[in-house]
Amino acid sequence: MNNNYQKEVQTKLTKGLLDMIILQYLEQESMHGYQIITKIRKGFGVYFGPSTVYPLLGLLEKKGYVTSAWNMNADRPRKVYKLTNEGKNVLNFTENSLNLICKNMVTDNKIHVQAAPLITARSPLPRGNLLLPIC
Repeated sequence: MNNNYQKEVQTKLTKGLLDMIILQYLEQESMHGYQIITKIRKGFGVYFGPSTVYPLLGLLEKKGYVTSAWNMNADRPRKVYKLTNEGKNVLNFTENSLNLICKNMVTDNKIHVQAAPLITARSPLPRGNLLLPIC
């Protein structure tokens, strides 16, 4: 498998799970948008700019998964996002669903995927690893 294909697959998976990745980052700490963009780029090697991340944060807030408040104590005002209880519920449900999907894929012997460590609410976020469970 060549590197271009690997990068394409990683980008596709990251984009498909971007909302859950953001929720998982916010579960660890409240952050402003640029922090989230930077953590995604450093953690996944994929750049999603403001035109992708900020509308998604707005949608997550509209759904009640995150709340935001302006931090006026920084050098410049920043909107800081925080995970809500509903967001935690969605994150847990998604984690369980992904685990079930992966379990079924492995059980059926149809697809063999190298295991990535499951990151739970009690685990610190590893650098450079996929946050959500992948088989």
